[in-house]
Amino acid sequence: MGAKGNAPVIIKRRKIVAGDGHHGGAWKIAYADFVTAMMAFFMLMWLLNATTEKQRKGIADYFNPTIPVNRISGGGDSVFGGESVFVEETLAHEETGGTGDRQDEAMGARFDSELLASIENALTARGGESMATDFLQRHIVTRVTDEGLIVELSDQPGAPLFVGDTAEPTELLAALVDLVAKVFGMSTNPVAIAAHVASRPVVLRTNPSWELTADRAQRVREMIEAAGLDPGRVRRIEGHGDRAPAVLPAIDLTNNRIGVVLLRSRF
Repeated sequence: MGAKGNAPVIIKRRKIVAGDGHHGGAWKIAYADFVTAMMAFFMLMWLLNATTEKQRKGIADYFNPTIPVNRISGGGDSVFGGESVFVEETLAHEETGGTGDRQDEAMGARFDSELLASIENALTARGGESMATDFLQRHIVTRVTDEGLIVELSDQPGAPLFVGDTAEPTELLAALVDLVAKVFGMSTNPVAIAAHVASRPVVLRTNPSWELTADRAQRVREMIEAAGLDPGRVRRIEGHGDRAPAVLPAIDLTNNRIGVVLLRSRF
């Protein structure tokens, strides 16, 4: 009894390990980041394939607004907002300084873009009321490119722009040209005119589309000048024949069209 009472007390401490090194949670975070990055990549690829150029531009403008809240955001609190007064490229880009043609070119490009957008809005009613009636709008398609604002006037079922296979304009085309001349009067930018026709369902020995589109472009030039456009603004006229269809099949009648381009100032 006494021997047991004097026996030493032995305490065993055991270290419990939750799991081996490879059973930790760090790899899960890295794997989750990898899966997220891959999902974003595939979404980007899908968007590039499933959207048009205009839709992609809209998405880009959403993340990079064309009317920024603050043009100067260099991170500093000085008068130049963290930018150096000696860096001409930076100040010319910010439109707050710089010398020579760089600042003029940047301001000119911005003015051109705003002007083209306002004229496009006047034709399509995107910014409010349109100058064109609903009937005329059926024949008008606009798009802004690096060259300028392209206004395409096209045939519609039962409503052609020209009489048969001639360069004789219909009353519809006369109304459309008057509208374009009035809207283009909002600027002094140069103008280009291009004519296209649809392909014929049968192959002919001689293709009359070249002469026909050249004659139609020339006729539209005469009409738009008679409607009030300064003749000095017409930079060029073109007849493209049936070689550049806007839609498929190439025999679709909407390929019978006139493109009137309000060129950017640098063209």
